[in-house]
Amino acid sequence: MRKNNKIKIIILIILLILAILFSITVGAIGIPLVDTIKILLNKIGFLSSKVDISNIKESNIFIILNIRLPRILLAALVGSVLSVAGSSYQAIFKNPMADPYVMGTSSGAAFGATIGLVLGLSQSLLGFGLTSIFAFIGALATTLIVYTLARTGNKISTTSILLAGIVMSSILSSGISIMMIFNHNELDKIIAWTMGSFNAASWKQIAIIIGPVVVGLVILMSLSREMNAIAMGEEDAQNIGVNVELVKKLILILASLLSACVVAVSGIIGFVGIIIPHLFRLLFGADHKILLPASAIGGGMFLLLSDTLARTLVPGVEIPVGVITSIFGGPFFLYLLRKSKNRKLI
Repeated sequence: MRKNNKIKIIILIILLILAILFSITVGAIGIPLVDTIKILLNKIGFLSSKVDISNIKESNIFIILNIRLPRILLAALVGSVLSVAGSSYQAIFKNPMADPYVMGTSSGAAFGATIGLVLGLSQSLLGFGLTSIFAFIGALATTLIVYTLARTGNKISTTSILLAGIVMSSILSSGISIMMIFNHNELDKIIAWTMGSFNAASWKQIAIIIGPVVVGLVILMSLSREMNAIAMGEEDAQNIGVNVELVKKLILILASLLSACVVAVSGIIGFVGIIIPHLFRLLFGADHKILLPASAIGGGMFLLLSDTLARTLVPGVEIPVGVITSIFGGPFFLYLLRKSKNRKLI
């Protein structure tokens, strides 16, 4: 069984690489696959002198290296984070419909971004627009409030987190609506941000978030054994030596921080953290040692392909990527809702 899972992971990695190559070649300007591979290989240190790209248009090189590649990598990174965060939440909540925004992260980010847009903050800092920075602060502040409300002494109630998250989301959504009513000129920008997009992706953004994101993902994956135990039942987890409360706190904090980090650069993209973990749970089983890395790869592949579809489906028009993920995720969520009555997480 383990050997089969490793083979599946290798296949997923290969599919991810193929998806990246495909996404790079398609767009308003089509670029031959051979040229794409040559340009990418030329940027690998020891191969740069062996791969000749002198006969390739400078415009194509610029498009690949400075427009499409950072966008594709950022989409893959965001998809990976949302999928792993979703898997982690589903383990500790023991609910396959829990998602990365359960602690009000998305509403907090949208509230912060709306403030930035209403104030007309077009400046940038360290490669991030001030709107994205406001979104991150809003997501972080909301997560902290929900965490504080749900904590009783040294314990965290998952039920209280769900309720506090719902209440905070409702309050912040009302605040966003009020700002939209009194700021009609910014209405389009606010709606566009809340639907998600990668059209502002840059190497600076990737350079800033990749460090904390990779560290956070590695730590979450290292807690796979504890997630398996908690998903089976908190009492059983305690009996085998798992510090349930400490692990729950760590998972909640890490998953929320990671979600806040990526939402700030992508906007709100729904359903990735629900459908990908559940799909790979069906394919790989419920062992988080395999499920988490599989979800990371699958989530990255799903979101970059969704973004590719969003920017190429209608010539000359870019559809918000959140719309594409909702088209796929909505029906799947209804399926989960129907099946959850008779199916357990593990």
